[in-house]
Amino acid sequence: MTDLPSPFALKREMALSAKVAQFIRSSRKQAADILLGKDPRIACIAGPCSIHDLPSALEYARRLKELSRETERSFFLVMRVFCEKPRTRSGWKGLIYDPDLDGTADLAKGLRLARSLFLSLADLQIPVATEFLDPIIAPYFDDLITWGFIGARTSASQPHRQLASSLPFPVGFKNTVYGEVGAALNGIHSARTPHVYFGIGESGSIAALRSHGNPLTHLVLRGSDAKPNFDGESVKAACTDLGRHGLEPRLLVDCSHGNSAKDHRRQGAVFQDLLAQIEEGSRAIAGVMLESNLVAGSQRLSVDPASLNYGLSITDSCIGWEETEELLLLPTSINSVQK
Repeated sequence: MTDLPSPFALKREMALSAKVAQFIRSSRKQAADILLGKDPRIACIAGPCSIHDLPSALEYARRLKELSRETERSFFLVMRVFCEKPRTRSGWKGLIYDPDLDGTADLAKGLRLARSLFLSLADLQIPVATEFLDPIIAPYFDDLITWGFIGARTSASQPHRQLASSLPFPVGFKNTVYGEVGAALNGIHSARTPHVYFGIGESGSIAALRSHGNPLTHLVLRGSDAKPNFDGESVKAACTDLGRHGLEPRLLVDCSHGNSAKDHRRQGAVFQDLLAQIEEGSRAIAGVMLESNLVAGSQRLSVDPASLNYGLSITDSCIGWEETEELLLLPTSINSVQK
């Protein structure tokens, strides 16, 4: 057994400045306004499938920041920073679990690296989105997140719904890997209500936690192993399901995973189809997600981490930076994106 620092201790050791805290508040307000339809822009959550190398992540971030200046009338750019990875069977579980990429599983180092990265991105004034895989980990960096996600494998999980109910920012529930949206819709409902639940307190001890409910929970369409669900008819069907559950017909669509048949080369076509739906008057699509990295494709995690290619994913394949830039520059103004 290895003792880990408590969330309170790590937050005190690596604290937010007043400037960063103000930036996080502003980013969360923009995210909420977009989700609620008060801001006409489209949220775009773009970034690597997973973070394994901090220098390349920071280079990507600086490029995204520069691009945001050119696209700010059309898009609210949020960087995808996933430090935990769900595994279907086995494999590398992410930066927090194995920061040295060698199976040594230095969790304390992983937690510090993840918080350090989130702080660096906030200093650069880049909003961050992440998926919460283990609810125990969330208190270590929940103060630095602008948009959260509950994955396709955990949308039906009560601990994840309880966590989402306690978070003060939008949280998307993905449809299951089989394409079914019912579990996500139930998750949205559950997370909007208050909960009392077991968790880790800031001191590190087991505590009874209380949440107030999160009104910013929403649906994410990510396709399935059998078929995509990004097309206009699928979006309309999802909105009908949302309406039947008494929920607002607003959602995000993931251009990757089942919607691209796990082929990064198809993400661009999905993205353009979604833009076309918005141009045709759809008010359902509040945001899109892209798996994007400095270099297109992916590579296997080798025995020697030093031999890895820079800026290339070690999990799912991503589109490269050039394509990311081309896609996000397609709309020349907000009027060409959303009527």
